[in-house]
This record gives sequence, structure tokens and C-alpha cells, in this order.
Amino acid sequence: MTTQSSIDSSQIPVIDLSALVAGQATNTVATHIRQACCETGFFYVVGHGIDEALQHRLEQLSRQFFAQDVETKQQIRMALGGRAWRGYFPVGGELTSGQPDLKEGIYFGAELSAAHPSVQQGVPMHGANLFPEISQFRETVLEYLTVMTQLGHTLMAGIALSLGLDAAYFRDRYTTDPLILFRIFNYPPETSPEAPSWGVGEHTDYGLLTILKQDGLGGLQVKSKSGWIDAPPIDNAFVCNIGDMLDRLTGGFYRSTPHRVRNVSGRDRLSFPFFFDPNFDAALHPIDLKGVLVEEAKEQRWDNASVHEFRGTYGDYVLSKVAKVFPELRQDVL
Repeated sequence: MTTQSSIDSSQIPVIDLSALVAGQATNTVATHIRQACCETGFFYVVGHGIDEALQHRLEQLSRQFFAQDVETKQQIRMALGGRAWRGYFPVGGELTSGQPDLKEGIYFGAELSAAHPSVQQGVPMHGANLFPEISQFRETVLEYLTVMTQLGHTLMAGIALSLGLDAAYFRDRYTTDPLILFRIFNYPPETSPEAPSWGVGEHTDYGLLTILKQDGLGGLQVKSKSGWIDAPPIDNAFVCNIGDMLDRLTGGFYRSTPHRVRNVSGRDRLSFPFFFDPNFDAALHPIDLKGVLVEEAKEQRWDNASVHEFRGTYGDYVLSKVAKVFPELRQDVL
């Protein structure tokens, strides 16, 4: 395997999923996932089966989109997406902990027609995507959503096995109709290294699992037990991390790990996070994990909140976050 940057695999392990993808003996994969989730909450996956040509096409089309002027990109602005919470936002249009991020991006989700029951009922974050008028952009994104959703189910099966559960545990209970959130982000280069500008500040992800494709420039940092460490790109590998809802379901045994991005490459950096989240109407309660002892967190969460004290469905949880990330869209989404 060729790396684009060296990594300390003792801190962020690389896990080969080929046996899990093929439906073969998976004890070794499950053990590696368990170790990674307990130690860092982050891991790389290879042997995932996602076509490299598709990934390359997605990256090239994304660069083509972001190279356009702002007025052209605004033709698919988020305000036009309404309750579906889809479309483009400009640099500074998204907030983390109340601070504007140094990034622009497009939000996507599962493609649903106007006749879909959730759309008919006006369920937030459900609906049609907004696509730019770039040849093959729509087809490429929709193909990527399909294969990544399957990879999400596969990874959650591995996570279930890593917890001593049946492989179908999460699919049967929480992800029969997963909330799929996909982002394409462009991080402009930092203009003043003396005054660090965060592409996105310290945060954790909301749902179950994030599967990230990143370009070759790096910039992702993970808060490990020993401090902040880099999570540089590896050829044809995805970076996976635990979200708040997996933290909640495991009672803190698998903790969502804070991370952040700073682009010091001097060039535009592309990032493709795919969020595999619970059913929108799922109520998530701690799983009875046999023989598992959960250590108390040694420090307060980055947002001074608790994912374990929350009451309600996943939809309630994620909408409470949406209101803070895009306050100007609050009325459209909530």
C-alpha cells in the first residue's frame, strides 16, 4: 500500500475490510475495529471495494464546481433546498461553536421524490438534492451515495460484531432507513499562518459513523489521548470515526472523538465526509453490553454537553445541531 504521508498506525490503525466485504470470517476485523474504537475512535479502512475511478471522477467534478464564481455556485444555494437542507453554502456560511468555518461546500442526502411519504409529510432533511449544471455531476454523486450507503451498512455490521452483537443488530433496529448526509467541502488555503484559521473547529459528528474521503493535501487532526495528531491521507483509504449516537448507544464505551481541520497546504483542499446516521425517528437507548466496563470521561466534552442525557429521537438531536450550524436556515428546516 502506498501512502501519501507517513502515519503512526499505533495511534490511527489501518483496517483491511476485504473479509468483511466478502462476508467471510470476520473475527480479526471485529477485533481490530474494537481496538480502534476504544483507543482513538478513528481508523482508516482499505479493502472496502469502492471503485477508485468513481472516487477520481467525484474529485474532478468537485474541483470543476468550486472553480466557478460565487454567483454561479449560488444557483444551487441552500436557501433553495428548504426543509431538505441541501445545496451550496459559501465560505464562512457554516458555523462551528458559533465561529465561521473557513470552507465552502455542498450538502446532499438520499435522493427522494416529491411523492415519497417523508417528503409528503414535510419531514425535515428529506427531499431532492440540488445539482449544478455540470455533466455527470448528478449521476456521479448519486452513484457514490449508493455504494457508500452499502459500505456504511457493512461497517456497522463490523462494529456490531466488535461489540459481541449479531451482525444485523444496528440494521434491524436503527438503520433500516438510515439518514444519509453527504458533504463535499472545499477548504481555501490559510492566508495568514501567524493567525491560524480553522477550516472547521473542534467538534464531534452527530450520528453513528463518518466515512471520509480526503484529497492528498492533509489537514485533518484528531484529538487522541496524547493530544492532537494528524490523520493524513492514504491512497484509496477512507478515514472512519465514531459519532455521538454510537457513543450514546454504547454508554460511552465507544466515544465520539473530537477532530478539526486546518489547511496549511497553500492550495484548495477537498474533503468528502459521508455521514451514516440512524433512522430519523429512531429513539436510541444504551445497549446492554455484557462484561463491558465503561471508564468515566477524564475531561468535559468540547461543547460542555452530554449525548447521554439527551431525550428524544435522532431527528430531534440532529435538528438541534442544524439550528446552530446554519442559524439563517433555522426557520426553513425546523
